[in-house]
Amino acid sequence: MTMSDTSIQPDYAALASTPVCSEPFPHVVVPHFIRKDDIPRLFASLPDIQSGGSFPPSALTLSPLMQSVVRAMEGPELRRIIAEKFHLDLDHAPTMLTIRGRTREKDGRIHTDSLAKRVTVLLYLNPAEEESWQKQEGCVRLLRGPHDIEDYAKEVPPVEGTLLIFPNGPTTWHGHRQFVGQRYTIQLNYMTEDARARSELRRHQLSALAKKISLPGVAR
Repeated sequence: MTMSDTSIQPDYAALASTPVCSEPFPHVVVPHFIRKDDIPRLFASLPDIQSGGSFPPSALTLSPLMQSVVRAMEGPELRRIIAEKFHLDLDHAPTMLTIRGRTREKDGRIHTDSLAKRVTVLLYLNPAEEESWQKQEGCVRLLRGPHDIEDYAKEVPPVEGTLLIFPNGPTTWHGHRQFVGQRYTIQLNYMTEDARARSELRRHQLSALAKKISLPGVAR
């Protein structure tokens, strides 16, 4: 294999040039952060995840291509652009990255993310042709409040390498209509540096170990 066969360079320039939208809270949506030409081979190398929930990369068997995407997500260029775009100091922020392959009936309910998470970054890796996205099932909605999934300012289909970023806060309500089935997402969080974040990161590490030991058939 050549280097281009085993690595992917996201479209950082597209992210850098995309303005921050303020409604219903500051966020950025970048279609094709994973370029169109790279999407087919990345789709072909996604891990076979048959269970719901979030999996740390160390709990899965990842292809070299997926490993390159994980490295890019955790890398300095993405961190630098996000920090500049949202006027944040992320130089020493710890990161936590998980991968989802399936969405369950209970997933997607209206919520805000943990206060230990300063910034949420979501990379969606699903074909656009899925009928459910056309019916708005499983499409993330940025909501105006905590009570109504239909009261949204932005809806983001989870497709084709779309990137969604928002700094977390008490009013960053989001969720999606119920969807059950295959739905790949890489979630990266820049964490706070307090005891709450350290506790969550420890749970993340223990979860990786437990899932690797107890669920050897999750990925092949």
